[in-house]
Amino acid sequence: MRFPLRRTADERFDRADWLHLARSTTMSASVPPSLRRSLLRRLAVPLSLLALMSGLMAYWLAWQYTQHVVDRSLTDLATAISKPIQLAGVDAPVTVPPLARAMFSDPVEQLIYRISDGDSEIAGEPDLPLTGTNVCRIHYAYVFETYYQGVSVRAAQVRVDQTHGNPIVVEVAQRVGSRYRIAVEFMVAIMMPLLLLLLAGWVIVWRVVNQQLNPLTDLADTLNRQTHMSLEPVDESFVPVEIRPLTSAMNALLDRLKTALDGQRKFIADAAHQLRTPLTAVKLHAEQAATARDPTKVLDAVRELRASADRAVRLSNQLLSLARAEPGEQAARFTDFDYAALAFETGAEWVPRALAAHVDLGFQRLDDPDNEHSLMVRGNLVLVREVIVNLIDNALKYVPTSRVEGARVTVTVTQTVDEKGCKMGEIVVEDNGPGVPLEQQPDLFKRFFRGDGHGVEGGAGLGLAIVHDIMVLHSGSVHYEDAPAPEGGARFIVRMPLKTA
Repeated sequence: MRFPLRRTADERFDRADWLHLARSTTMSASVPPSLRRSLLRRLAVPLSLLALMSGLMAYWLAWQYTQHVVDRSLTDLATAISKPIQLAGVDAPVTVPPLARAMFSDPVEQLIYRISDGDSEIAGEPDLPLTGTNVCRIHYAYVFETYYQGVSVRAAQVRVDQTHGNPIVVEVAQRVGSRYRIAVEFMVAIMMPLLLLLLAGWVIVWRVVNQQLNPLTDLADTLNRQTHMSLEPVDESFVPVEIRPLTSAMNALLDRLKTALDGQRKFIADAAHQLRTPLTAVKLHAEQAATARDPTKVLDAVRELRASADRAVRLSNQLLSLARAEPGEQAARFTDFDYAALAFETGAEWVPRALAAHVDLGFQRLDDPDNEHSLMVRGNLVLVREVIVNLIDNALKYVPTSRVEGARVTVTVTQTVDEKGCKMGEIVVEDNGPGVPLEQQPDLFKRFFRGDGHGVEGGAGLGLAIVHDIMVLHSGSVHYEDAPAPEGGARFIVRMPLKTA
C-alpha cells in the first residue's frame, strides 16, 4: 500500500521559492565588478604569496643551516672522543667509557654513540650501524645517514689507528627528528617578524587603495549634485592625473548637454511663441465666421481662416524640419548621391510655380556644362533637398515683388576647393531681387529672424535657420553675399564635401 508523502510547513519548497532562489542567483551573478575589491585582490594575493614563498625559502635555509651545524657538531664530538683514545693508547678501553658517558649524558640532545675496535665493544650502543647512505667527509670524519631501532639518524664516524691491533671506531649519531625541531625553531624565529610585516603590508594596501579611490567618490558626489537646471563642470583641481581624461570627457559632455538643453529650451519657447500667433488667428477667424450674418463676411472669414491654417501648417512643417536637422540619428541615414543631379531635379519641380510667378528659373553647371560627370556627396538626401527647396522658395518669394519684369532665379552647380584644399560641391541660388540689407545680414541664419519688407508677408523665420543647421550636420557651410552689379540681388552659397574615391 502506498502512502502519500507528507511534508511539514518547514519542508515545503514550492514554485515561488524556486523562482526566488533563481532570481537571487541571477542578481548575485550580475553584481557589477568592484574596483576596490579588484585592487585589494590584485595587491593582497601577490603579497601573501610572496610571504608564503619567503617562509618556504626561510625554512629551506634554516634546514640547510641546521644540517651543516649539526653535522659539524657531531664531527666535533666524535673528534673530541678520539683525542683521549689516542692519548690513552692501550688503556683506551678503560679510560674512554666513563668519559663518553659524561659527554653524552644530556637527555635533551638525544645523542647516541658507539666505540668499538672491531673485535669488541668498548662503550655505547652496539646496535648502532657502522655504515649508511649519503656519505660525506668533513675533515677526518665521515658523516652518513642510517637507521637505529627503526628511526632515521645522522651519524659522524672517526677512526683512530692503533699501534697494535685494529683501529678504534668512534661513532656519534643523533635522531633526524631533533634536526627538524631545530629547523622549526629557526623558521619560527624568522617567520614571526615576516608575518608582522605581512599584516602591516595588508593594512597599508587597504588604506592606500581607499585613499586613492576617494577622488572617484568625490567625483560621484559632485555629479549627483548636478541637476538639469545647473550643469556645472567638475572641479579638476584635486583630481589625479590618471583620472583627468575621464573628468575632462565628463566636462565636455556636460558642456554639450548644457548647450543642447539651452537650445532646446529656447527652441521650445520660440516655437510656442511663433505658433501662438497663427493659432490665435485661426480662433479669431473661426469666431468671426461663426458670428457673421453677411455671407460675404462669412466667406472672407473662411478665407482668412484657411490662410491662417496654412501658415500654422507651414510653421509646423518647418519646425519638424528643424528638429530633423539636429545632429543625432540622422547621421545613420546618410547615403551617397549626386549633388548636381539633386539640384537639377529639385529646381525642375519648382518650374511651374516660377512660371506662375513670372520668374525665369534656370539651371547651369559651370565645371561641366554638359552635366556628364556626377558630383558625389554623402548625406541625408531628404534634408539636402530641403536646403535647395528653402533657398528656391525664398528667392521666388522676394524676387517678383521688386521686379515687375525680368525676374530671374538661377541655380548654379560647380566644383570648388575650400581653404584647406578639400574638394567641395557648391550650389549657388542667385536672384536679382532686392537682396538683404547690410544691417540684417549678421542675423540672417538665426532662428525666427524675419527680414520683413518689400511687400512680402513675413514667414516664421525658420527657412534659412533650417538650411544652416542641415549644412552643419553635413560638415558643410552656407553663407550669403550680394549678387554682383548691375542687377544686384542675393546669392546663397551652400557647400558640401565631395566623396573621395
